[in-house]
Amino acid sequence: MKERTKKGLLDLLLLLAGTLLLAFAVKCIYEPLDMVTGGFSGLAILIKAVTEHMVPGGIPLGVSSLLLNIPVFLWAFWKKGKTFAGKSFAAMILLSLWLSILPAWNLAGDDMVIGCAFGGGIMGFGIGLVLRTRSTTGGTDMLAAIIRRWLPHYTLVQILQVLDAAIVLIGAGIFGVTYALYALIAIYAVYKVSDGIIEGMKYSKVAYIISDKSEEIA
Repeated sequence: MKERTKKGLLDLLLLLAGTLLLAFAVKCIYEPLDMVTGGFSGLAILIKAVTEHMVPGGIPLGVSSLLLNIPVFLWAFWKKGKTFAGKSFAAMILLSLWLSILPAWNLAGDDMVIGCAFGGGIMGFGIGLVLRTRSTTGGTDMLAAIIRRWLPHYTLVQILQVLDAAIVLIGAGIFGVTYALYALIAIYAVYKVSDGIIEGMKYSKVAYIISDKSEEIA
């Protein structure tokens, strides 16, 4: 019982920190740069841009993120069970809350390179922390977790890259190809960092030894 309580508190801390980092990258780096890096957060940026002429300031990021996730969570509850869906629901609520209360700072200014590097690193670290709790924040990472049941030979991050690339293509049609190319760099940074946190930093080397005494060497 004590171990379960300790594990629950650790997961809660990881979810709080991970969702805060995610929201910070989206609201303070990506949104001011009109950089759509995939995920439902990227879709939320697109929705806000498209609805600016209908709603003053556009539909808030937190609201869009919450509404987009409802059908995905119903699917996850059916496919993955209430434990996974429950923890992920908590992460999604936390992310929507952070997106709603964080001030809209523009930390990168107009520098897309800084936005890619720092935004990618911060978001990747946040995603990694959330996924280490065996939950997601909903959106494409939850879809990836569900899809991985049928594609177990791919990692979560590899599946996420494909899903997010599709959203980036939509963003290219709205903000332009240049922004999409920068977004691809940011996505690469995001998933290199998050993959390192989830899977560990794996390095391997191969050495080929050519010799007339191969049997003795073996």
